[in-house]
Amino acid sequence: MNGRRVTARILVLAAALIAASCGPASPQGVPAEYGYEVVHTYPHDTSAFTEGLFYLDGYLYESTGLERESSIRKVRLETGEVVQRYDLPPQYFGEGIINWKDRLIQLTYQTHVGFVHDLADFRLQRQFEYPGEGWALTQDGKRILMSDGTPEIRFWDPDTLRETGRLTVTREGQPLKNVNELEWVNGEIYANVWLTDLIVRIDPSSGVVVGVVDLSGLLSRSDYKEGETDVLNGIAYDAKGGRLFVTGKRWPKLFEIRLVKR
Repeated sequence: MNGRRVTARILVLAAALIAASCGPASPQGVPAEYGYEVVHTYPHDTSAFTEGLFYLDGYLYESTGLERESSIRKVRLETGEVVQRYDLPPQYFGEGIINWKDRLIQLTYQTHVGFVHDLADFRLQRQFEYPGEGWALTQDGKRILMSDGTPEIRFWDPDTLRETGRLTVTREGQPLKNVNELEWVNGEIYANVWLTDLIVRIDPSSGVVVGVVDLSGLLSRSDYKEGETDVLNGIAYDAKGGRLFVTGKRWPKLFEIRLVKR
C-alpha cells in the first residue's frame, strides 16, 4: 500500500516537473487554415486602387485611393460598370467606406479627415476628424469598426463617430500588424493583411485570429501587369446570399470564393 502511494507521488511530481520544463501552455491556439474555391469571376476596373468594399442591395460600393485618383463608386456586380461616382478633392487619399442607415462614411489615409455622404446620391453632408491613419471600415449592426494599420481595431458610435473602445488583434499570442480592409461576416471580423495574400478571421470578443485564409494564386500571373497590378485588398459579403467577394488594387477581376478548410 505504501509502495503504491510512493509511486503515485513520484508520478505526480514527475508530471509537474515535465509541465514546468515545457513552460505554460499557450493561451491561444494555432488558427485554422483555409484555402479557397472560385465560385464565380466578375470584371473589375483596373483603374480602381481598391481601399474599401462592401455589398448592398445588389451592388458593390467601392472606395479607391491615391491622391488625385480617389473616388467612391457604386458598381454593378455582374458587369463591373460604375453606375455612380464621387471624386474626392485631389489632396485626399481615399480609404475605407461603410454604410450606416442612409449614410456612407469614408476615411482618408493620413489627413485625419473622414467624410459623411448621402448613401443614395453620394452628396457630401459633412466631414469629421480622428487621430492617426485611416485604413478600413465595417459595421456589425451596432457599431462601426475601424482599422488604422496597427494591430488595433477601433469601435465607433455610428451616430456620433466617436471612439468607444479598442480591440487588439493577435495571432498565436502576438499582435498582428497591417490589419487592413475589414468585413463583418457571420459574427466574425474578416481582414486583409496588407502586403500579403492572407485574410484573417478575427474573434470580435477577444481579438484572437481564429482562422487564416491563404489566397495565393487567386489572380493568375497572366493577369498581372508589371508596375500596375497591386496587392490583394477588398472584402465584401452578401449576407442574404451567403456570397463572399474579394479583389485587389487595380485587379482586372473580382472573385466570389468559397473557403475550404485544410
